[in-house]
Amino acid sequence: MTVGTDKLVALAQKLIDQDHAQVIVEPNERAFGFWFGGGNMVELTDGSLAVVGRYRNAGDSRTGIKAGERGLELAIFQSSDQGQSWNKVASWTKAELNVGDWEVLSIEGAALHVTDSGVELFVSTEKDHLGYPPGFESYLKPGTGVWTIERLQADSIETLKSSSLETILHSTNPEYLHIKDPFLYSTPAGDLILYFCTHPFNWSSSNTGFAVRKAGESKFSDPVYEFFPRGTTWDVSMTRGTAVVDVPPLGEFTDEKVSLIFYDGGECVRDLEEHSSAVKRPRGYSCEELGGLAYTTSTPEGKITRLSRYQPMFVSPHGTGCSRYVDVLTTSEGMYATWQQSQTDQSQPLVMNFVPLNEIEAILS
Repeated sequence: MTVGTDKLVALAQKLIDQDHAQVIVEPNERAFGFWFGGGNMVELTDGSLAVVGRYRNAGDSRTGIKAGERGLELAIFQSSDQGQSWNKVASWTKAELNVGDWEVLSIEGAALHVTDSGVELFVSTEKDHLGYPPGFESYLKPGTGVWTIERLQADSIETLKSSSLETILHSTNPEYLHIKDPFLYSTPAGDLILYFCTHPFNWSSSNTGFAVRKAGESKFSDPVYEFFPRGTTWDVSMTRGTAVVDVPPLGEFTDEKVSLIFYDGGECVRDLEEHSSAVKRPRGYSCEELGGLAYTTSTPEGKITRLSRYQPMFVSPHGTGCSRYVDVLTTSEGMYATWQQSQTDQSQPLVMNFVPLNEIEAILS
């Protein structure tokens, strides 16, 4: 099969429509460094929608975040009117996500998962008192910590707060020391793939890994760290996957499964001063990444083909151009896309766009 990449791009751009995006969760302030997002949307058994994310206030990880607010609250919102209005139904402070002696310094990405018995919530946090591995202790900046991923599970969103935290992924490998930003994909066989972002001990890049929980099992496999390499142009510094989405089986996509992969990328970790004669364009850097697109015909470890090889696929028309943490939920009525979008004030609210099924059919058929 020759994949119709033009139709894949058309579908993705219809979903991540920068001009039709509607703000659904505001950050705490409309200012640079403030956002809400880094999570996903799910459809609950009663037909309502739920979205999870974290509130982040301005802060600088280079000088330590222990004394600041930065990633200060994890929150779940619910909608009973197809995303037109949202109500906060659960939230956690940093202290409420401590794991034993591991004190949470900042809350990062999270992911909800609806199960046969209720819900799971995977959340990543930066924690004090873990320390760096032997030989690398001096690289740990004062006031900073190590990222790990935990899980809470309960019979409903409302009872998640009373469940205990279980550490799912924690690394001591200097090459993949920090693990955060979980996102999920369920295979037709019932396996759950937990994708995540990794950073090395020196925070010089963002990379993507995964672990698999087989159907009927309770534990995840050992992580696979190297399956989606960083790009070579606009995304040379980072490739952080955020969503794997099956293309609806329509038109030429009826006979073979194709999955879109949305990812965040950038040319550098920090904002760099440009040459006065250089082409003016968003270049992407840490916390202000741009959006990329790829596809695969086999998950989780199949060949990945980039569709945004030379330039980003998704750039906000506002602010820094940042457009990141894409998530897509497929329902019987259509597809919901959410992402963090830079605004003219350089804040990043969570925005949403819904594409009905008939428009998806028109693109793919």
